[in-house]
Amino acid sequence: MAHQYPGPPPEQPDGNPYATPRDGGPADPGYGHPQGGPEPGYGYPGHAAPPPPASGGYQGGYQGGYQGQQPPGGAGMALSLGDIAVTGDTIMTPAGPMPLRGAVWTATDMSRTEERIPTHAVVLAIVFFLFCLLGLLFLLMKERTTTGFVQVAVHSGGRHHSTMIPVQSPEQVMYVFNQVNYARSLSV
Repeated sequence: MAHQYPGPPPEQPDGNPYATPRDGGPADPGYGHPQGGPEPGYGYPGHAAPPPPASGGYQGGYQGGYQGQQPPGGAGMALSLGDIAVTGDTIMTPAGPMPLRGAVWTATDMSRTEERIPTHAVVLAIVFFLFCLLGLLFLLMKERTTTGFVQVAVHSGGRHHSTMIPVQSPEQVMYVFNQVNYARSLSV
């Protein structure tokens, strides 16, 4: 079966198929126009009409954050720890905004570092033990692996939120703790 397309949009007197007619009436539904479009105010709370656009310039606004929250005073993000973000004088979390002033930050290291002899060191020790006794020095080789999370929690304005940040090295653990210390200095 062949695909059928509705055809090009209807031409307007000035040559622009997307311009509104000069008589001020509704345009004919053409290509790309929904037939019997949505009711006025569709998608807005309480079926209210959408706000009129501002005159001239950039029409967009802040699109980030949670649940349409606006950063106070247009300030940018100063800090981000997992799903916790500090913008201006507000802490943004999925649970909602919290005031930055007086916030209590806690960080708990839930990671572990294991030290073991790697497999290739054991193989080299066995091979070189047969030729000379220096092969036992390969058993001194150690491999450290860090796995786990750092839990970061914040209490402010009667709310609480915590997040788990995965870490793979002791340096990452220290980085998260330094970020929490910076957040504490902003909360004073």
